[in-house]
Amino acid sequence: MIPQISVIMGNCAGGAVYSPALTDFIIMVEGTSNMFITGPAVIKRVTGEDVTMEDLGGTKTQSEISGVCDLVAKDEADAFRMTRELLNFLPPSYLESPPVVDTGDDPGRCDDALLDIIPENLKRPFNMHKLIGMVVDNGDFFEVKAGFARNMITGFARLGGYSVGIVANNPMVNAGAIDSDASDKAARFFRTCDCYNVPLITLVDVPGYMPGVVEEHKGIIRHGAKMLYGYVEATVPKICVVIRKAYGGSYTAMGTKTMGADYTFAWPTAEIALMGAEGAVQILYGKDIKAAADPEAVREEKRQEYMQKYGTPYYGASRMIADVIIRPQETRPRLIRALKLLKDKKKSFPARKHGNIPL
Repeated sequence: MIPQISVIMGNCAGGAVYSPALTDFIIMVEGTSNMFITGPAVIKRVTGEDVTMEDLGGTKTQSEISGVCDLVAKDEADAFRMTRELLNFLPPSYLESPPVVDTGDDPGRCDDALLDIIPENLKRPFNMHKLIGMVVDNGDFFEVKAGFARNMITGFARLGGYSVGIVANNPMVNAGAIDSDASDKAARFFRTCDCYNVPLITLVDVPGYMPGVVEEHKGIIRHGAKMLYGYVEATVPKICVVIRKAYGGSYTAMGTKTMGADYTFAWPTAEIALMGAEGAVQILYGKDIKAAADPEAVREEKRQEYMQKYGTPYYGASRMIADVIIRPQETRPRLIRALKLLKDKKKSFPARKHGNIPL
C-alpha cells in the first residue's frame, strides 16, 4: 500500500533477512553490509565449505549474483541520498500518483544525435544507456539492479516531469537476449511500478529468449512467463518503443499491443518479425538452398526478400502491430505527449481473490 525501502547498514542474518526481502527495495552499503541465511561458521560446520562473510552475502554477491540487492551505496551518507532520490519517483501510497516535477528540460526537445546511435551494421550492439540518457529529462536515469542480469535494464526517470519506469534490453550484454534472471528482474519491476502508479516505458531491441540447455533446465519457460504476467497485469499507462530487433515471443514479453501496450512506436530501424532473417530463411527455404547450384546466392536472395517484406517497421504498422513509425529524434516529445494523453487512464479487472503468477 505504501513504498517500503530497506537500508542494510551492517550484518543481516538468519530469519531477519526476510524482513527486508519482503520490502520493495533493498539498499546495501559497500564494504559494511552483509545478508545471508546462514553464516560462514555454520556453513563450515555443516557443509565443510570455507567462505568469507563478504563472498557469502556482501554487496557484490547480493547485487550481481543473487539479485537480492537493488542499489549499492558507497557509504551510509550515499545510502540515505539514494533513498531520498528513490522516494522522489514514488507516491506516498498506491492511492496517489507520483509527483510531477518541473525539471526545466524542454518537453519538445529533439536530439539529432539519436540518428547516429544505431550502427549501420545491424548486428553490432549499441549503448542503450546512452539512448535513455538522450531521451529522459536532463539525462537523469536512476537505474535499479544495475549489476544483476545486465542484459535487461530497469530504472526510473522523468519525462516532461512525469515519473516513469523504464525497462530496456541491453544489446551490449548477450545481445539483449532474455534469460531467466532478466525475466525475473523485468517482471519484478513491472509489478513494482504498477503498485505505485508509475507509467511503464519499454525500449525494445531483443533477438529472443536465451537458447540452450542451461536456460531450459533453469526453467526459462516459467521465468519468462513472469514477464508476460507482470506486463499484462499492470494497469498503468504502458508505452512501447521498438528501436531495432523485436523477434517472436521475446518481443511479446517486452510489451506489445496484444499484451496491453497503450501505444507502440517504432523507429525506422525496427524489425518486427517472428525471427531474424537468417533463421527464417533456413527454416522456410532450407531444402531449396541445399539443392541449389549456388546455395549461398539463393540464401542471400531469400534473405533480402525476407528483409524487404518483414525486416522493416512498415509491415508491422500495416498489421497494426505498431501505431506509428517515428523519427528517432522525436522519441522524447512523442513519449511525453503519450504520457499526457494517458495520465487519467483507468482500468480494472473482474473481482477475484488474487492472480496466480508463475513463481
